[in-house]
Amino acid sequence: MIEQRHRTQSWTRRTAGGFVFIACAGLPLGLVTERAGAATKAEALFPDDVVAKTKAFEIKQSQVDQAFIAFKLSLAARQQTIPENQRVDIESNLLNRLVVTQILLGKATGDDKTRARETSDKLIDKAIKSFPSEERFVEQLRGTGMTREQFAKQVIEQATCEMVIERELKGNITVSDSEVKKFFDENPARFEEPERVRASHILFSTLDLETKQPLSAEEKKVKETLAGQVRQRALNGEDFSALVREYSEDPGAKNNAGEYTFARGQMVKPFETAAFSLQTNQVSDVVESPFGYHIIKLTEKIPSKKLDLDAVKTNIREGLIQRDLQQQLPGYFQKLMKAADVEFPGRKKSP
Repeated sequence: MIEQRHRTQSWTRRTAGGFVFIACAGLPLGLVTERAGAATKAEALFPDDVVAKTKAFEIKQSQVDQAFIAFKLSLAARQQTIPENQRVDIESNLLNRLVVTQILLGKATGDDKTRARETSDKLIDKAIKSFPSEERFVEQLRGTGMTREQFAKQVIEQATCEMVIERELKGNITVSDSEVKKFFDENPARFEEPERVRASHILFSTLDLETKQPLSAEEKKVKETLAGQVRQRALNGEDFSALVREYSEDPGAKNNAGEYTFARGQMVKPFETAAFSLQTNQVSDVVESPFGYHIIKLTEKIPSKKLDLDAVKTNIREGLIQRDLQQQLPGYFQKLMKAADVEFPGRKKSP
């Protein structure tokens, strides 16, 4: 709850972060696919033209429209917007990516689908657990225009696309030990683990736990007074973890006893400043943040250190493979579309 980045941003990154290609960053494919065949009353009044087709599938304008809406909703959830005058270019890009997604899904083997299901189940479970409750997770999905079922379908489709790409492309990419060491030697700053602290905290939330709206001034004063009283009990030697269990309103406290290990820049500023100023086993003053009032106890200071090559070589190798893969993807997708003999009725051909 005290993380600097909002959960509405972080859960989408965690869910889709493992995929090398998604139909569009932030685009809820499950939503698009789910709605694709259902004509609304407005659609019944206007022709739903085919805008891309192969021997295996067709994509209609309504699907592109839904993709555009879903894309806008996804951006809105991250407090971002797109200029309306970019709609034509964005729709063209979305159409290309919808086509590639359908081609990839059509190339999936039984093994691809099995592995995709296993991966998607883990990702969905992780996404749910990143929220205080399953109800809050569903509420967040609703804000982006998706049901839980549509979200699950989206993740499965994305995982399936990744498995096809991994089988057809990623498996052919190799990175030598010398390339790994060269990257390690040329990027020393990337492999320095910054100073961190391990600290526990008790949160007295100044946001309504259900609506997330700010409490009244009177209610905040009650929370501040209670925080001061509990801090005094901690100073008097009462078990801090017991006080966490009794008083903390941080949803994460039930899983981690209110304890976090973090570097600078990972928590809201007032919390970070207070935590890094403490000595080991010292209890802070009452600290106010946008989330409420905190009492912090520092458990450990972890000094910065340079990581050994052996500790990071696996991650470096995977990162270099992903870099090479991203460079190869545009050409790979062009080959897929050419092999599928994709037609775009109504699209002007390049001179």
